[in-house]
Amino acid sequence: MRQTLIFDQALLPDGWARNVRVAIADGRIAEIMPDAAAAGAEHVAGIALPGLPNLHCHAFQRGMAGLAERRGPANDSFWTWREVMYRFLDRLTPDDTEAIAAFAYMEMLERGFTAVGEFHYLHHDSDGAPFADIGEMAARHAAASQATGIGLTLLPVFYAYGGFGGAAPLPGQRRFLNAPDRFAKLWERSRDIVSAVPRATIGIAPHSLRAVTPETLRDVLSGVAGPIHIHAAEQMKEVSDCIAWSGQRPIEWLLAHAPVDARWCIIHATHMTADETTRLARSGAVAGLCPMTESSLGDGIFNGPSWIEAGGRYGVGTDSNIDIDAAGELRQLEYSQRLGLRGRNLMTTKEGESSGRRLYADALAGGAQALQRPMGALAAGMSADIVVLDPDHPDFAGRSGDLMLDTYVYVAGRGAIREVFAGGDKVVVQGRHVRRDEIAACYRRALVRLMS
Repeated sequence: MRQTLIFDQALLPDGWARNVRVAIADGRIAEIMPDAAAAGAEHVAGIALPGLPNLHCHAFQRGMAGLAERRGPANDSFWTWREVMYRFLDRLTPDDTEAIAAFAYMEMLERGFTAVGEFHYLHHDSDGAPFADIGEMAARHAAASQATGIGLTLLPVFYAYGGFGGAAPLPGQRRFLNAPDRFAKLWERSRDIVSAVPRATIGIAPHSLRAVTPETLRDVLSGVAGPIHIHAAEQMKEVSDCIAWSGQRPIEWLLAHAPVDARWCIIHATHMTADETTRLARSGAVAGLCPMTESSLGDGIFNGPSWIEAGGRYGVGTDSNIDIDAAGELRQLEYSQRLGLRGRNLMTTKEGESSGRRLYADALAGGAQALQRPMGALAAGMSADIVVLDPDHPDFAGRSGDLMLDTYVYVAGRGAIREVFAGGDKVVVQGRHVRRDEIAACYRRALVRLMS
């Protein structure tokens, strides 16, 4: 299928352009022509941006947003939040999981993300036994992506232990657990599932150094292609526990014992020394930052300026999905740096540089690398993932170029999104997903059952 669109303005790899004609074939950009005549193309009024990759998501957690906002013990933290999460997922059925994932993916498209890395660890039934189809839950995420149109990089998670050094798992983790041989079957089944889904691909995710041993980490990575994602150095307790187990910090251990390279995405990487920062940046790995979730959980602040100075790449993700918002994640990333370092425009590198443009460009490149997807720019060969901002939004009045992007990231946000194309299909019209009513109704039914 071939279609041709023309946009009033668009952000291209070499800068802003007007009257941009985009030819799309089989979901990808076939040709892009600035300063072009309409010549029969469908006119799309607005400001076209490449869709942003969401490199880290646990879709089911969208359903528990708001459930962990009551104070717990005096040391209320990530670890007490995790207990709330275990209780929530205990009742989730495959139908619930699909309904929640579809709602989360729909919101991502409405709010500026056009692809998602699903860090998928909810594999089994509530008693920990595999479903008759070991890939049942993977199939539900694939169905949710297909229903919404979002591009999916499925990252089946290997999770075998409850703590460093092969500690016994907790009861709340039983739905995640696999030995390497069973995980290999689950991964192969997941690969078969996503191979039948348009705009879907697969990688792998050892959950964390808490959930694997050196031996099982080597086993599950052996011979597997695609991106590799892992949680690391999110919490100070994790760092101290890793030192107690191995004598090394999590990032330090990974750099010494794992083949960390450009295939890897280190999720959070919050607590790094200066040496770890430099060495991880030089490895080519992407830092997977989730600023809203990291703020919500009290994780800490990523050392952004040092990472950029070392040449590191990063992207952003929605993680726990408490507030799905592409511009919001970028804004929170910059604001966290301002709070920690008491400065402004800290994720830039030179005087006069647009903060919004730099954040957006870096998250495009890092996210595309982390998900290994042909996206991240409006250019020939790339997926036709296009977010269109409303040119009549009041906050854009009298503004153009990078100033519009600064205004989108820091002021107008998701309320400025008018239309979204995912793989060439128009999935958001006037700010609403084309299947919003149906998807929202299923989501409501799932929550009513879970909260009863």
